[in-house]
Amino acid sequence: MVSGSSHLSVKIAGVEFSNPVLVASGTFGYGEEYESLFDLSKLGGIVTKSITLEPREGHPPPRTFETSCGMLNAIGLANVGVERFIKEKLPFLKSLKTRIIVNVAGSTVSEYEEVVKRLNRSKGIDMLEINISCPNVKEGGIAFGSKVKSAYECIKAVRKNSSYPIIAKLSPNVTDIVEVAHAVKKAGADAISLINTLVGMAVDVERRRPLLANITGGLSGPAIKPVALAMVWKVAKAVKVPVIGLGGIMNTEDALEFILAGASMIQVGTANFVDPQTSIKIVDGLSEYCKKKGIRKITDLVGKLKAD
Repeated sequence: MVSGSSHLSVKIAGVEFSNPVLVASGTFGYGEEYESLFDLSKLGGIVTKSITLEPREGHPPPRTFETSCGMLNAIGLANVGVERFIKEKLPFLKSLKTRIIVNVAGSTVSEYEEVVKRLNRSKGIDMLEINISCPNVKEGGIAFGSKVKSAYECIKAVRKNSSYPIIAKLSPNVTDIVEVAHAVKKAGADAISLINTLVGMAVDVERRRPLLANITGGLSGPAIKPVALAMVWKVAKAVKVPVIGLGGIMNTEDALEFILAGASMIQVGTANFVDPQTSIKIVDGLSEYCKKKGIRKITDLVGKLKAD
């Protein structure tokens, strides 16, 4: 079992985590990139960058841009593909004393299914996070998670093919995120993570051109925290499934806000680029907070927001 303080331990879908702090997909590579910076076993878990059926080079540069209160990215799901991931990246991840969550993406439901089938044949994985914010080729590029029906169908297909617990990662770019959350729970999701990035863009006024080659990208960081908090609170109240909150978490107080709003766990994303030690500082901060307030278990704080 992963080392850590018992008062911070969390269990989701039968998987026990030493603490509720995960690092978000797309911000931590395959884990090995951060190995020299701190002891990775101190994390509750690592969520890998999105893995697709075939290798992807992603969008052309420039594909990141720092905003006044966050960042835009249009990486385009660049990754080594599922076969190389299993052969080249998973062995290192398996050696770590922390939980491993593989983020899965695809352009069609059949691609999601095939990636999951291949991951099923591998050991050392604890859960899968299904990125349904990806473009649905058959729907003309609309993200799977943007429509209730396609979100349901994608998660249902993955659930049928997965031996691992499933986290459905939801997009905030929808009319009613609670409706989508209900759909993925009905389809078999064991947990829900939210939110993914908001759609944004930036313009170079001198050149009169977009600052991202892809024109638009995903906005993350402190700018989206209020939106993420509200969506976590709404979903946690309405849907009886564990919620993992993310979106602009930069410190312990941010993490506590999400936990009080109903998140059983949190993910640190953009903050990893600002200070790679952020996630570990949050783990320590949560421990100190619990000791200071006389809180026996971090789970006692989940959803304890006094909103009535």
